[in-house]
Amino acid sequence: MCGINGLISRNTTEERARNSLQKMNQLIFHRGPDEDGFFIQNHHQSTIGMAMRRLSIIDLSTGKQPIYSEDKKIVIVFNGEIYNYQILKKKLEKEGVNFQTKSDTEVILKLYEAKGENSFSELDGMFAFSIYDKKRSKVFIARDFFGEKPLYYYQNENDFYWASELKSIISNLNEKPKISKKGLNLYFRLTYTPAPFTIYENIHKLEANNYIAFDITSNNFEIHAISKVKKEKQEISFQDAKSKLNDLMMQSIESRSISDVPIGTFLSGGVDSSIVSFGLAKLSSQKIDTFSIGFEKTSFNETDKSQLVAKLIGSKHHEFIISEKDLEKNIHEILLNFDEPFADSSALPSYIVANKTRDYLKVALTGDGGDEVFGGYNKYYIGKLNSKYTSIIPEFLHNTSKSVLNKLLSTKDDNRGKRFKVKKFINAINYNNEHYWNIISQGFGNEIENFIKSDFIENNLFDYYKEKTAIEKPKTVHDYREIDRLISLEGDMLPKVDRTSMLNSLECRAPFLNKTLWEFANSLPEDFLLKGFNKKYILKEAFKHEFPEGFLDKSKKGFLVPVGDWLRSGLKKELESYTETKFLEEQNLFHINYTKELVNNHLSGKEDNSYKVWTFYTFQKWYKHTCL
Repeated sequence: MCGINGLISRNTTEERARNSLQKMNQLIFHRGPDEDGFFIQNHHQSTIGMAMRRLSIIDLSTGKQPIYSEDKKIVIVFNGEIYNYQILKKKLEKEGVNFQTKSDTEVILKLYEAKGENSFSELDGMFAFSIYDKKRSKVFIARDFFGEKPLYYYQNENDFYWASELKSIISNLNEKPKISKKGLNLYFRLTYTPAPFTIYENIHKLEANNYIAFDITSNNFEIHAISKVKKEKQEISFQDAKSKLNDLMMQSIESRSISDVPIGTFLSGGVDSSIVSFGLAKLSSQKIDTFSIGFEKTSFNETDKSQLVAKLIGSKHHEFIISEKDLEKNIHEILLNFDEPFADSSALPSYIVANKTRDYLKVALTGDGGDEVFGGYNKYYIGKLNSKYTSIIPEFLHNTSKSVLNKLLSTKDDNRGKRFKVKKFINAINYNNEHYWNIISQGFGNEIENFIKSDFIENNLFDYYKEKTAIEKPKTVHDYREIDRLISLEGDMLPKVDRTSMLNSLECRAPFLNKTLWEFANSLPEDFLLKGFNKKYILKEAFKHEFPEGFLDKSKKGFLVPVGDWLRSGLKKELESYTETKFLEEQNLFHINYTKELVNNHLSGKEDNSYKVWTFYTFQKWYKHTCL
């Protein structure tokens, strides 16, 4: 686990390239505090440079990077973990390939030597890596299937940069990059900016399950998919599918527990983290460490569930009770570490649990991805309800009643409670089967045109994803899952986990994020995943015999962060400074009257606009820190 940086330049010297890479590396020191490594070489008219910072997890003594081929013509830097590297290594050894280390990085290199870029599809893991191949005059830069590990890139006339974090690329630019209209609109609609876009013009995220093939001679590159995603349905009984799922899940947990340092789990007490913790405990020959956080406010505290699981599996359980002040005091460091606006407030407790865990371990397994893989979100059955609702209620009647219902359902508090969810469903209803694009819009949604000035509005915002998924009008749970894999999982969930854990030099591994599991779920009938209102049905059925009766059927609230209260108290002064007329006029992005009314209504308690105002606040904090 580490962070990587790289450059290809026609306009620099080896010394300047080294200085650039050292600067880029220093900015991501937190990703790999154990050591760093550099490779710099002239290639025809270009200078090639690659660098990394390492958090040593596997092969502590000989796993240093970069790693070279025997003839020194191929070199790799790597961020992540390859979970099937031992299997791949044995296959290569049978073919006569020799290894100098025990690291997974060398396996990627040797596999590439044997099969070229076609080998990338054989890798089961989370990764971002770059390979320089002198003989072919190419550089290959790849990202894993789900996008667990980040990868950004930028090109101008003479230079091409890539990095694990945006800050490394920006450090090399001669001027501040401009805000992207597409990125701006995606952020305020979704509360994050998914790949391939960023908040900046001309700086991109490499999409998950893709690699860049850069031709050094022509100074051009192409982007290719690493592997195809299987979606074929299989005929299988529920009992057989349940048994198969149990086996696949345990295999995934086992493969993700390979480490030369101690490993534990995040245990929230929810379905996913409980199954992962159970699996690791079952596979381990000694007590495992489990970690959870609770809140001083009893309404937010669900530690009784994690305590029950810890007792059941016999783990050494570490529980940390935190206050709102503990969360609030870390806001600035956490939000600015994303390098672009990011408004998922659960990043705050995620940071806290990672910070506490790092005092004990370098590696933790998590339950992330279970909802996306097996259909665990409320929005999946809300999506299904849309077709039933629109078949019963005529469109004219819905439009007539919507404004009345919105007033009846308005609330000054309890945002994201039952009223909020019903209101969100009513406003997401779409008679053209495009409702799911509204459902995933957690920020301003369709109100964005009232907020952002017309010069900066981007229409047809989701066309890129509709074309990429070939799902223009999503109707099924499998449609919803695929959209989430490419948008919210890559753009929200995984950056949150990566940044908050790596800021603490902690590696998080997610057994649910396994391509084999994803494709297995793809192959199942929809009602195996969502049976009525019973979410993740087959997953719970596959493991319910391991837990007390009814335990996996209990709903969990998750991390509810009181950002609305903070905006009215500790953050109020800062928020008000972002709505000053002079500041907004100079910024020239937002409709001033709408913005002021939105914020003032929240501050006065007239309305609960927590999530819109938090999205605005997060953007303004980033803007002031980065753009001024």
